[in-house]
Amino acid sequence: MERMHALDVLGDPVRRRILEMLADGELSAGEIGALIHEEFGISQPAVSQHLRILREQGFASVRPEGTRRLYAVSARGPREASQWLSAFERFWQPRLDALGTELARGKRQRRLAAERASEDRSTENPLTKEN
Repeated sequence: MERMHALDVLGDPVRRRILEMLADGELSAGEIGALIHEEFGISQPAVSQHLRILREQGFASVRPEGTRRLYAVSARGPREASQWLSAFERFWQPRLDALGTELARGKRQRRLAAERASEDRSTENPLTKEN
């Protein structure tokens, strides 16, 4: 087995899609093959090659259950990718923090506006209201 960089593993759209599918829980090789064939039009043997790479590089695990092989996300590969990317967090983390602040500010402003509108409606006297 040749060791691949975690981002090389994730660089392939089919492997990324398989991992997205597995993030929701275990799937059989047949289920993965059918979904990938439907989305990408590739054969079951080609899907098996992608599953092998994911398994060998620590992104997926497999366990037999009767005649089926059930795949799940394995922590090692994603952890290695995350560790490599963490050196670059300083480039996007401040922007994400600022975005979070702006989203919270907007949410608070909408809530206060809704509260004011509700108070205005509750203090209106329907008898003095002009038609």
